[in-house]
Amino acid sequence: MLLNDLSVGQVVMSKSGRDKGRLFFVLKIVNDEYVLISDGDTRKLDKPKLKKVKHLIKYKLISKDVKNKILSSEDFNDAFLRCELKRLRPML
Repeated sequence: MLLNDLSVGQVVMSKSGRDKGRLFFVLKIVNDEYVLISDGDTRKLDKPKLKKVKHLIKYKLISKDVKNKILSSEDFNDAFLRCELKRLRPML
């Protein structure tokens, strides 16, 4: 699942909109232009943000834990996403 250098579980940063400068995980690639993103804080898993790919800064960092949980349809919560972003932030 790699499109426009994006993959499920990849860390991205919003570069426009009211969420500018915030880090998110890619939850789903909708099509060539849009992805669903969530950070577990302002954008919860039950209501992810539909965002245009051109409005995202893509990092090469992909959380294997998040990716595996999404692809295997395993249950996880917003706290897990927040902890993963906190853990990965120093690597950016």
